[in-house]
Amino acid sequence: MADISVTATAVKAALQPNVTTKLAGAAITAGQTVYLDATTGKLLLADCDSATIPARLPIGIALNGGAIDQPIAVKTSGPVTFNAVLTAGAGFYQSGTPGGIAPIADQTTGDLLVLIGFAASTTVLNVDIQAASVVL
Repeated sequence: MADISVTATAVKAALQPNVTTKLAGAAITAGQTVYLDATTGKLLLADCDSATIPARLPIGIALNGGAIDQPIAVKTSGPVTFNAVLTAGAGFYQSGTPGGIAPIADQTTGDLLVLIGFAASTTVLNVDIQAASVVL
């Protein structure tokens, strides 16, 4: 298995509720998971096997892309539409690839298990981020 392949132009969600907007601290693409850097207050790409705990804990999924210092809308919970890359009913987790979303089968030793959400269909992921506090 591998991270889901996201077509950035296919990522869509209702703007309200559960959407926050912050500035990008790195180049971000729609559909990537992000966390809020406590030092800069900017968004960076989440990564379940990062050496730093904050980077392992995403706050949501970017709804648009942007370069450094551009505003990024982030869906923190609720449905997000992707291209047809999901398995209905399956759980999807923070990947070890920065910003990636992966099935449970891709989690490896050293990864912090962080559920991003469950697929309601082959195109809709219900975002409900939960950290298991378990490192494989």
